[in-house]
Amino acid sequence: MTERYAPFADAASTELPLGRLLRLSLFQLSVGITTALLVGTLNRVMIVELGVPAWWVALSVALPLVFAPLRALIGYRSDTHPSPLGLKRMPYMWVGTLLMFGGLSIMPFALLLLSAPDTAGVWAGRIGGALAFLLVGAGMQITQTAGMALASDLAPEAKRPRVVALLYSMLLLGLILGSGLLGLLLIDFSPTRLVQVVQGAAVMVAVLNVISLWKQEPRQARRGKREEQGFSRSWQKLMAIPKIRRFLWTVGLGTAAFSMQDIVLEPFGGEVLGLNVSLTSTLTAMSAGGALLAFVLSARFMSKGLDTIRLAAIGALLGLPAFACVIFSAPLESAMLFQFGAALIGFSGGLFSVSMLLTAMELPERELTGLVLGAWGAVQATAAGLSMAFGGVLRDVVSGLATSGWLGSALNSPVTGYSFVFHLEIYMLFVVLIALGPLVRRSAATKHTSHPIGLAELPG
Repeated sequence: MTERYAPFADAASTELPLGRLLRLSLFQLSVGITTALLVGTLNRVMIVELGVPAWWVALSVALPLVFAPLRALIGYRSDTHPSPLGLKRMPYMWVGTLLMFGGLSIMPFALLLLSAPDTAGVWAGRIGGALAFLLVGAGMQITQTAGMALASDLAPEAKRPRVVALLYSMLLLGLILGSGLLGLLLIDFSPTRLVQVVQGAAVMVAVLNVISLWKQEPRQARRGKREEQGFSRSWQKLMAIPKIRRFLWTVGLGTAAFSMQDIVLEPFGGEVLGLNVSLTSTLTAMSAGGALLAFVLSARFMSKGLDTIRLAAIGALLGLPAFACVIFSAPLESAMLFQFGAALIGFSGGLFSVSMLLTAMELPERELTGLVLGAWGAVQATAAGLSMAFGGVLRDVVSGLATSGWLGSALNSPVTGYSFVFHLEIYMLFVVLIALGPLVRRSAATKHTSHPIGLAELPG
């Protein structure tokens, strides 16, 4: 009866009961709420309400991903942490929580300085804002990497796919709930309300993570020193896998194609279509809802034997009409078409991401599964951060050329910079489809083994 009415009840086990598992998953909820705040709300507030240049906003929001390339190393170090207390995951998760709380606590004050009339105040705000985003980013990467590893430690091997599926769903739920709450709280925007909302998010993150981590990791025997050069030897073995480099490059390129609009999508809705902060904040919820729907549908497709690379290609193909809807929403002045395009971007991007993850899980080198998925997460997060930063800079450059008359009178419009970014993402998706070709042939040549849609050891 419990398994019938409670989603993911089959993920529970004697070692990890459902109540303890749900409590552990709260750290993913806090990461999702923080991501919604950074990507879905603050970028629009800084660009439209505070008048901050989009290039600086893009670089700041991308700063949390500076630590993304280190995720594989963070996971390896937590595996081998020489703890005198016999704890290997908990110290990393506590440090990550403190970094997230500290960054969110100072962030609103730094952002308000960005709109100061004097140059000194603006530069103080930029330095403080960069520090805040950097602290939050480091905390998110450390907490999520160590938390997923802790869940993998606690769950039996047979239940691990469903456990991590629950954690991934909790991340998307955090994105949806965070976007909805932020949109509701910022209906009547003011600087004071911004401070209250961001610092309230800091307290919520700390409370959720404390509840999540409390007495979760059992103490073990004191751990000794790490093996010297163990990570480098494992990495060399990973790079020896056939076509692993093409696979990682395709993951990065596809992620960049779907992520370049993350910074400029909400400002586009506010500046071009006249949507308020509340409505643009809900775009993140719609995008996350689309990704969650893609997660559910991919389970059905995989159960019918559909090749993972072909499923990723379907996601890339659906991205083409998604960006077209966003582009045409400006001349048609259709907020509904814009919102539909945003949801379809989330769905197609989620389908691509989940499919490429499942491809990584099907690699035959099972002893390198953790490192493969860590590399997948590092490449994906790094590509997302760089593409978001590039998208913001590109929007500013093209908009400056258009409004100054360099591109002709027909393109002298604030829409031009945004439209250029969306068009570039369409072209990149065509390149992704070309890159997927050899991987489809490799996947089709091997016998397809049905893998549960649990997304075991998902790196984020």
